Amino acid sequence: MRVTVSLFRSVLMMVASCTALCSCIVAFGGAALGTALVATDRRSMGIQLEDAQIEHRINAALDEHFARESVYIDVTSYNQKVLLAGQVPQEKDRGDAEAIAASSEGVRQVVNELTIGSMSGLANRTEDTATAGKVRSALLQTPGLPNGAVKVTCTDGAIYLFGRVGSAEAEIAQRTASHVGGVKRVVALFDLLTDAELAQLQRETQTTPAPPALPAAEAH
Repeated sequence: MRVTVSLFRSVLMMVASCTALCSCIVAFGGAALGTALVATDRRSMGIQLEDAQIEHRINAALDEHFARESVYIDVTSYNQKVLLAGQVPQEKDRGDAEAIAASSEGVRQVVNELTIGSMSGLANRTEDTATAGKVRSALLQTPGLPNGAVKVTCTDGAIYLFGRVGSAEAEIAQRTASHVGGVKRVVALFDLLTDAELAQLQRETQTTPAPPALPAAEAH
């Protein structure tokens, strides 16, 4: 992943601005989505930005289509693959949400995990947040998984794993997540890399310079 110093500086300034604006959080139907650019992410900075924009566009379109609080939909985009998870009242709503996501600019695939039924409560969502945190912590402590290679979300106790990973890394991540307390099931939504692609990515990561530090005036 070759990123110029000027691009790193621009991205870091954007992150600082996002932090000042409550971490660029976009909310829909009670779901809060934070966007953070990560230098260790295996997506390019450009794709990370595109994924954040995709989430924003889909949430805005859903907000226009559905009455507020009538549905609970978590939207996650990774490498332009979109996951819809949560609850909607009826099958038509499930189909409408998928159609809205699929028609959004930049989306290459939609994974529809929406279920039919009543919306989850605050306690359930808090538990999901805690479970996702435990899985992230477990992955960080697992040998064979580089920091930032796997993205984790959780809805209704289901853990969704995203990332550009090799087959061995995918197996390690799935096994690790499945052993974490509170996880009901693990859904792997990885973009699998060939051995050659993974080796090339690792070489590029090793040769990519660390991002420059923000000047003191910008580091707030």
